[in-house]
Amino acid sequence: MNQVDLQDPPTGLEFEFHTLLTPGAINFLVELTCTFDQDVDKILWHRSARKVQLDMTNSYPNYSSENSHIRNDLSWKVSPVPRRLLNRHVDIGDTAPCHTERFHRALLSSAQGIQVDFDDGNCPTYFNQIKGIFNIYQVVYNKVPGIPPLSKAPVLMLRPRAWNMVEHNMLINGREIPGPLFDYGLLMYHAGRQLYESESGPFFYLSKVESFLEARLWNKIFVWTEEKLKLPLGSIKATVLIESVLASFEMEEILYELKDHSAGLNCGIWDYAASFVNKFGHRLEFLLPDRSKYVNMEKRFLKSYMDLLIQTCHRRGALATGGMAALLLPEHRESEQYHSVMATVTRLKLFEIKAGVDGFMVYDVDLVAPMQKLFQEHTEGPNQLHVIPDVCVSQSDLLTMPAGGVTLHGLKYNIAVGIQFIEAWLKGEGHFFYCGKVEDSATAEISRSQVWQWVRHRVKLEDDSRTVTRSLVHELVKEVVLQLTNMTHASEREKQRLQSAADLFLEIIQKRDFPEFITTYLNLEHTFLSSKI
Repeated sequence: MNQVDLQDPPTGLEFEFHTLLTPGAINFLVELTCTFDQDVDKILWHRSARKVQLDMTNSYPNYSSENSHIRNDLSWKVSPVPRRLLNRHVDIGDTAPCHTERFHRALLSSAQGIQVDFDDGNCPTYFNQIKGIFNIYQVVYNKVPGIPPLSKAPVLMLRPRAWNMVEHNMLINGREIPGPLFDYGLLMYHAGRQLYESESGPFFYLSKVESFLEARLWNKIFVWTEEKLKLPLGSIKATVLIESVLASFEMEEILYELKDHSAGLNCGIWDYAASFVNKFGHRLEFLLPDRSKYVNMEKRFLKSYMDLLIQTCHRRGALATGGMAALLLPEHRESEQYHSVMATVTRLKLFEIKAGVDGFMVYDVDLVAPMQKLFQEHTEGPNQLHVIPDVCVSQSDLLTMPAGGVTLHGLKYNIAVGIQFIEAWLKGEGHFFYCGKVEDSATAEISRSQVWQWVRHRVKLEDDSRTVTRSLVHELVKEVVLQLTNMTHASEREKQRLQSAADLFLEIIQKRDFPEFITTYLNLEHTFLSSKI
């Protein structure tokens, strides 16, 4: 225990803290971190080195010739998934478990699974992490009245933080520990065996994996954990979210590295689209047009990515899942707006079903039943493993940006989303609602990425040919802040917080070098200003 420097419990969560951070659990975290801390450093260094190599040579990612033997070997497949993962039709996404009421409502739904989220839809304050993990602990041990046992509830698809996040409140050997190891370690120590024995896990979503080396590291962590907790090899299953353009060229290798522990791959839209700006945003050829008008899953670069993911997974016996429907159903079921939202979600998700996905996510719990019905009407059986798209996806298919420009509406919308996400973060929230949709770190990433890129390349607006400059963005930020203030009848404290968020947004989009992740920037450069704002 001399190796550990652990912050005192968050105020009001003393019981929860001591329930979770027992001497045994702390020792497990120490062993886990000491075993893999250097490996985590290496994958982050590898990310940086790869970015430098691409920039120095002005080159493009492609399928690796060194790994062609894995792609060309048609004999291997991933291990079969447990019974409860065979049907992945509808998961409820962005379910931060610190929000007890929403978490419990999801558990009472008919969804196949719940994305129990410590990443995109969650703000990882100490309070939120402890409360969220404790809420899972309570459910796993059937301590919540009215909540069904694990075997009868939707499966818990646990999503720890990604490798870019650290846990500020626990130091081991004088270093803050990687955020995902804190989340994963406590979850597995307290819930791993119970989930396994109930045939309901342990199942994970793995965020922001950029290469097969990162998948290899996760596999090593899984094997180590299974040995420590005396679970059978392959008990842990994980769905990897392909959220980086670099990972799209290594999907077969990622499945191969995790073949004993794979629950498939997932394709989304906004984190993936933002990764183009992250890796190549300074290159004019990768200028991404207005997402509100010109970017959707039907565009060549995104459709190719989805087709390749489905083809790769199904050839290898793995499940392929789609992204999350962020639209919210209005309260009044007879209203024109309700029918319009339902029609939009149905059209977008039917497009994914016809492409061959085995499932996808919705945020709104009321969308679960209609989307399950959509699967039943257009597919047969629990999944579509038999559907293998007949495509040959080339490097240019994955790297060709869609045509289109930038609108004033799109620019202001991106500014509004970016500012409101930062304001939510300062309040300790990982998502918020705007214009009938849920917005989280994924939409914040694409929003601030586009504004940074449009300023960098001085693009012209379609509306009036004005150039997107820092001065124009400053002017529009003032307009957006005023509109948001008037919409919410904000108090003086809320106005101050909103202005702080606007200042941070401007700071981020003016950086000479693109900040890799908005969450990393806020987590490291502005560590939870919520206590002061």
